[in-house]
Amino acid sequence: MQKRFMDKVVLVTGAARGIGQATAARFAEEGAKIAVCDLSAEAATETAAAIASEYGVETIGVGCNVADEAQVEQMVESVLKKFGSIDCLINNAGVTRDNLLFKMSVDDWDAVMNVHLRGTFLCTRAVQRHMVDKRAGKIVNLSSTSALGNRGQANYSSAKAGLQAFTRTAAVELGPFNINVNAVAPGFVDTEMTRQTAARRGYEVEEYKAMRAKSIPLGRVGVPRDIANVIAFLCSEDASFVSGQIIYVKGGPETVR
Repeated sequence: MQKRFMDKVVLVTGAARGIGQATAARFAEEGAKIAVCDLSAEAATETAAAIASEYGVETIGVGCNVADEAQVEQMVESVLKKFGSIDCLINNAGVTRDNLLFKMSVDDWDAVMNVHLRGTFLCTRAVQRHMVDKRAGKIVNLSSTSALGNRGQANYSSAKAGLQAFTRTAAVELGPFNINVNAVAPGFVDTEMTRQTAARRGYEVEEYKAMRAKSIPLGRVGVPRDIANVIAFLCSEDASFVSGQIIYVKGGPETVR
């Protein structure tokens, strides 16, 4: 495998598991130094250590609530102190609090908005200062096909749609400083979060995956590596003229077969 990210520093939020963990590992494969950020400092440290051991790269694990301004500033400062730079920021941290609109609490609405929208804003604002100074950087935000609307996810769908607008706006503002900003919008991906959704809806995991795969032209559900591969491309020099784009990664247009 080519080493496109040798000596680059990649900060991934929500990186202790799922898509975030796969993304951190994907960059490590190509030589990047990895900053693993997660709400749990213990989980972040464990994931960082595992990546360092497997890929032989420098890592740091940092606990951070991305919705907390002071914690975000401290997290970014810790990464800069360790590595001296942040070349790529992957805003992946996310939560779900699914419910039908009439049952959804204000706390459930705020929790999702705070992590996805406020968190992405705070992390981007903190990191872009450094990127602007050096006139280089890559930022990828995690949206979702739920941005198009999804039953029981008024909060999540709204947040993911908002991230698309944020991505386009940030690309306009940061483009003059040679900073690319894009978003990846995954379809159904087999993660702990989607497995929890299956259980909540009364399905066995494999049954739920098979059901969801029926509407995907490629005939399978996604895995975290599928998303990580696209994120890595968007942070590579091969995508140096790609900015402000929303890339849907969902196995083709949805259909019923």
